Amino acid sequence: MAKDKKGKSEGKKAKLAEKKAKQEKKFEKKEKTKASKAADSDAEDIDLDAVLAEYARKQEQFLKVTEEKCDPPRARASSALIASPANENELFLFGGEYFNGALATFFNDLYVYMINRDEWRLVTSPNTPLPRSGHAWCRGGNAGGIYLFGGEFSSPKQGTFYHYNDFWRLEPSNREWSRIETKGKTPPARSGHRMTYYKNYVILFGGFQDTSQQTKYLADIWVYDTQNFMWHNPALPLATQKPDARSSFSFLPHESGAVLYGGYSRVKATITGRQTKGGGQAQRNVLKPMVHQDCFYLRIVQPAADSPPNTPPTIRWERRKRAANAPNPPRAGATMTHHKGRGIQFGGVHDVEESEEGINSEFFNTLFAWNIERNRYFPLSLRKARAARKVQENTRGGRRGRGQANEEELLRNLAALETGKSIADADDMDIDRPKEYSNEPDLPTKEVLMEFPHVRFNAQIAVQDDVLYIYGGTFEKGDREFTFDEMYAIDLGKLDGVKQIFRREPDNWLGSDDEESEDEDDGDDDDDEEEEDEDEEGDVSMVDAKPQLFTESKRKSKRAPSLSTTSDLLLPTSPASITFDDTPTTESEEDNLPHPRPFESRRDFFQRTTNEWQEVLMQALRWKGTQPESLGVKEIKTRAFEMSEEKWWDCREEVTRLEDEQEAAGIGEVVKLEEREGAGGGAGRRR
Repeated sequence: MAKDKKGKSEGKKAKLAEKKAKQEKKFEKKEKTKASKAADSDAEDIDLDAVLAEYARKQEQFLKVTEEKCDPPRARASSALIASPANENELFLFGGEYFNGALATFFNDLYVYMINRDEWRLVTSPNTPLPRSGHAWCRGGNAGGIYLFGGEFSSPKQGTFYHYNDFWRLEPSNREWSRIETKGKTPPARSGHRMTYYKNYVILFGGFQDTSQQTKYLADIWVYDTQNFMWHNPALPLATQKPDARSSFSFLPHESGAVLYGGYSRVKATITGRQTKGGGQAQRNVLKPMVHQDCFYLRIVQPAADSPPNTPPTIRWERRKRAANAPNPPRAGATMTHHKGRGIQFGGVHDVEESEEGINSEFFNTLFAWNIERNRYFPLSLRKARAARKVQENTRGGRRGRGQANEEELLRNLAALETGKSIADADDMDIDRPKEYSNEPDLPTKEVLMEFPHVRFNAQIAVQDDVLYIYGGTFEKGDREFTFDEMYAIDLGKLDGVKQIFRREPDNWLGSDDEESEDEDDGDDDDDEEEEDEDEEGDVSMVDAKPQLFTESKRKSKRAPSLSTTSDLLLPTSPASITFDDTPTTESEEDNLPHPRPFESRRDFFQRTTNEWQEVLMQALRWKGTQPESLGVKEIKTRAFEMSEEKWWDCREEVTRLEDEQEAAGIGEVVKLEEREGAGGGAGRRR
């Protein structure tokens, strides 16, 4: 009997040891899963102070403005390209973002393209603005320089991001950045806006901003006085038509102010669904994309000479008739630049159909000239080069190039007459080139194409010396997104071909293919876990299922703000992009109550956290022995609002300090899309 009892006891101990080993194994697996998810989480445990300190440390490494020769910039979208107002041989490129299907990387590098040398230079400065995309800049008019405002920055997976409201001036001659501190009110943070100039004013209109509640398109007009260093938000005359809220429109300077055309936004619409049991049809409100095709003049009247100081200019919107011969079908992402009183437009995308399965789109590479005064579009096409005419290999384009060609033709004619030959033989005459041309470096011969670049939208374009420069752009095929890594030049006077300045193949897309394989691996892991669960009676699986990754709806959100959530974009973080958790970590959070955010009003705080406060109220009532069902809905909401208001005031001093720090960094409200119902699509608003 003793042996039987001893055997049973040893068998029982062996089973317990085996079960304990299995539990420890599952616990270790659970911890590994938690660590993996923590690494993939989009809410890194980094506060705003750490972000700003890291950028400050990096900027301190640059003690002065330096400029060195470099390779062409990395591929990027939503950057800003502008022709230098001080030198006809320079283009400036700043900022932008690159998304490879897995991570978004933001840039704050300033590049200069030296046209006459076919050379890129990278500028480093101790006072460079923070990384961003979707910003806007323009010439300073009579004040000179280049002015930049706003933009946005996000975490690598685009679940947390914010808009900027800082204002900068770049001096083209010495590449020096300076942040402008203005008097009075300033424009709210935004991206997707546009800027232009009129005399001594810089004009800003539109754009969009994301809050914790929604994506809001803007229709406010701001005018910056470069002489008095002040922003004005002029009051519009009553009962006058004005443009609807929008982003990504065309905004060009005009002798009387500015002119606006087109744009993109999302508008509320009601759609009818399936028929209900009662015989009616279900209806629901949605936000539908809208490509605007209207046109407005912005008339600006400067204040009289005897007006009081800091008097704002008088402005008035004037609606114009529909533009004649406008590009058809209407397209978003068609970029436009100013050239001699007209607009030059390139590219764009038209969404043929939008459904749950995705978007069927048509992309364009057509070039148009928009005559502002006649309000009419003219298509521009390339002309075949004359076969009988000898083409100089290293002849530059633009006004100087045509002037050089005319001078050389005159010299050949004179040389032919001096030698007694006919003018018809002048093309074969050898002449001595003038010194001002012979001193220029011999540039390598560029490939000239007789067709426009590949179809795309949101290309960056600028005109310098009558030559149009096209940089980058985006194209989509299926659920893949390609950011072009190339630059072209087109002489708008000759239209005799497209010169390829540089071209590199786009990087591989790390989206759908990798994610499908990950999903398959996840399925194998789930099968293994289920087998373990069957072996262990009464045990519960300790491993959470992995969330779904990049889907078709997420691809749509990259194209424009949408209602699809981005909380499941859980991908590894990149050291090139610094992210942070915007919710301050304090002792007051230990009560597990919702915490107000910087720049959040009492009402916005309650709207964001109303469900949580109602749950807190219900628990408190139950602890006191009161049945929540005895209260009405209105009374519950009233009490919950009072609790949230008390919390808002308790945290006011701390939140105010954070607001001051963010304002000093030019940062607006920080948004976590995963906490917003019907969240927008992160930072990659391509329109």
